Amino acid sequence: MRKRERENPCGICGHYHKYEEGEVCGICGHRMPVGLEKSLVQVSAFPSEILSDFLFLGSYDNASRSELLKTLGISRVLNTVPACQNLYKNSFTYHCLPDSPTLAFDNAVEYLEQCEKDKARVLVHCMSGKNRSPAVVMAFLMKSRRWTFDQSYQWVKERRPSVDLNPDILQQLREYAQNLQAQVEASGGALPPISGGGAPFSFGFTNSTTVPPAFPAFNTAASTTSIFSRADIPPPTEFTFGAAVQGQNTPQNPVSSGPSAVNPNTTDVSMDGS
Repeated sequence: MRKRERENPCGICGHYHKYEEGEVCGICGHRMPVGLEKSLVQVSAFPSEILSDFLFLGSYDNASRSELLKTLGISRVLNTVPACQNLYKNSFTYHCLPDSPTLAFDNAVEYLEQCEKDKARVLVHCMSGKNRSPAVVMAFLMKSRRWTFDQSYQWVKERRPSVDLNPDILQQLREYAQNLQAQVEASGGALPPISGGGAPFSFGFTNSTTVPPAFPAFNTAASTTSIFSRADIPPPTEFTFGAAVQGQNTPQNPVSSGPSAVNPNTTDVSMDGS
């Protein structure tokens, strides 16, 4: 295995093998579960949607599928690796970053902001879609959306799990985040609300400034008197058929329910035992 391929070990077993390509680890035998490899290949044909109906992130392989890009409504392409050839200049509008070891974040952000103003869908790509292009997308989120480095990284990583920034690009991105923070502090302004979505960005954490809704108020006062202890409602002494209604004539001798009860209204004659 070449040195460049050994820079990033497997995130599961810690050894050096091409896990995403289905290679079995020669040390511990770790490999991709059966059936997962096929699903990864199918997903890799599509770029990752970072911001709905606007920003897509992918590889050179994604950028080479013109019909797929057209199906997704992508009309512009930001190429972060000048060595990658722009294949369909008659079908898409291309923008290439300068050929430099240092990524031109401001150049890329300016182009992406213009794409957003024009309401054009854009694909940002590098060779594998794991290093340079994700860093550019994170830089855009930090400057345009005013997200922190951690927020931007997690947002992109969740939507494209294969992202793997090398130490050099990672350091450039952290320095860019520090410069943005310094500019905000120098201007004396606070970070504006996060735009581009309905709900505020929270990663599942509760916003401390949000007042939770009040719970329904139930009458739990200890001084409440039970209806069974009210003086105006005497406890029943004998069960009677029919409840007396106020304003109506009531029978003088209510019918009891005892075993010797006699119904005064009956016309039946008692039968003897003979």
